[in-house]
Formats: sequence, structure tokens, C-alpha cells
Amino acid sequence: MADLDVIADPDDIAEAEARPAPDLSVVVTLYDEESTVEELYRRLVEALGERSYEVVFVDDGSRDRTWELVEQLHAADQRIRAVRFKRNFGQHPAMHAGLARAHGEIVVTMDGDLQNQPEDIPRLVAALDDGTDVASGRRAARHDSWGRTLPSRLINGMLRRFTGVAIADFGCAFNAYRRSAVTPMLGAIGKQKFTKALILSGGASVVEVDVGHAPRAGSSRYSPLRLTRLALHVLAGFWPQPIQWIGIALGAVCSLLATVLLAYGVWFWIAREDFPGPLLGGVAVLFVLGIQGFILALVGEYLGRIQREVEGRPLYSIAEEL
Repeated sequence: MADLDVIADPDDIAEAEARPAPDLSVVVTLYDEESTVEELYRRLVEALGERSYEVVFVDDGSRDRTWELVEQLHAADQRIRAVRFKRNFGQHPAMHAGLARAHGEIVVTMDGDLQNQPEDIPRLVAALDDGTDVASGRRAARHDSWGRTLPSRLINGMLRRFTGVAIADFGCAFNAYRRSAVTPMLGAIGKQKFTKALILSGGASVVEVDVGHAPRAGSSRYSPLRLTRLALHVLAGFWPQPIQWIGIALGAVCSLLATVLLAYGVWFWIAREDFPGPLLGGVAVLFVLGIQGFILALVGEYLGRIQREVEGRPLYSIAEEL
């Protein structure tokens, strides 16, 4: 593939192609998960039982012993495949690397921090038995703080509106896909930050499945700044013609605000014979500047996307592959 900075050994490729394709691939993204990866593997083996499967670990530039432990698991179990990035590129590029290497007709994606519980995989896979393309995990009881869940609800609402797909939890990485739903969108996966929303926007059928959600060890990796950038990414990636709509909204709001402030100034002038020009002018200027700042951030998101497309930079660079 053109977007990968890696040269594979031809003998390894021939050997991999000679193996029969498994029925199920489990793609697990990892970042500093040395405390969970061994338990995750044990629980995966127990949950999948005698099913024909493979596990594709993608180490997104971990700084701890995650890759060393993955190497040990690979040496003991040839159903494990693994990729290590040269640095941290993000969850969705890591998801792309795993999906591009998955051989199963059904692919399950999940995080490696054990908030997603391997015991739920059989239920996700069973939900596809009727021919549905995507079994979307829904975290029925989330173990996150309100500072994490409230922005998540806002982003989910935006995605429902912009994609036209009425599911509750776009942010859940724990999903099952038919290969036929993933393959047409593979070229775009990783460039967008919501793999599931991207696949569903292509017309894939979906059913929601309630899955468990364990408490996370340590603090969330999604800071307020990162959540704000995520919201801008949703606007730029899934909302058709947002600049036009925001321009209309900006004009309407500013006109309304100017009318209200003018009416207040006239009333204040008549009642107290003193027009509060500096105060009203300052409020109006600050309000307009705030909205302009938001629009500038959105335009910056678009320009960044254009720059990345023109430069043709790879989604990720691979340091090692098992």
C-alpha cells in the first residue's frame, strides 16, 4: 500500500497468504497498555473458544513494555499478528492499520485498555447473523466522568444529524463489521476520526448491541482541548457546507444582537439621558470576535486537511510487523 512506510519480507507474505483465512479478525489498538495486554489476550482466548480467528494488535507508539509483551504473545500463539508504529499517530490511523491487515470475513475492533470487554464479542458477532453489515457497540452504562460524557453526547448528536444514522454511540470503538462494509471505505478510514460513522455514512446497515464498559484505570486521554478539536473535526468532516451555514447563523445572530443592544441603548438614553456607547460597543465587539475565532478554527481544520492531501503524507509509519 502506498501510504505505508514499510517493506515486507516476500517469504513472510507468501507464508501468510498460504494460511487459510480465519472467520473472525479482532483488531486491538494499543497505547501504553502493558498493564492490560496479557489479561486482554487471556480473556480473548477464553471468549472466542474454538472459533477460527486471528488477533491483530496495533501498537500506536507505546512508550512502555507493550510491544515486548506483544512479541512474547506472538511467539506463543501464531494466531496473533502485530504492527508497531514508529511513534504515536492516533487511534484511527491505528484502526486503519489493523483493518488493512485483517483477513476475517467479520472484523471486530476494540481498544486495548479493557474498558471494552472481550466477553461481549460473541454477542456482537451474532448480531450480524441476519446479514446486517455493522453491529454497533453501545455503552449502556458508561464509567466516565460528566466532563467526558457531556461532550460525547454533544458529538454523538452532531454525528446523528450530519450522517442521518440514528444510533446512540458513535464514539464506541467496540464494533463488529462485515468485510464487505469495510473494504469500500478503507481508503478514507484513518483520515476521519470516527471510523464507524464513516462506514455507516456509506450506506451500511446497522444494529446496536449493548456492551459492557469497565472503569478506566487513570485519567481519560481526552482533555477539553482534544474534545473541542474533535468537535471541529466532526463539523469539517461530516457536515455538508458548514461555512455557509455558520455564515448565515453569524449574520443572523449579530444582526439580532445589534438590534437588541441598540434598543437597550435607546431605552437607557431616554430613561437616564445617557447613552452607554462604550459598554455596548465592547460587548458587541467581543461577541463577534468570539464567533470569528470559532470560524477561524473551522477554516483551519479545512486548510489542514487540504495540506495533508496535497502533501500526500502517510497516515502512519511502521517500525516493525509480526
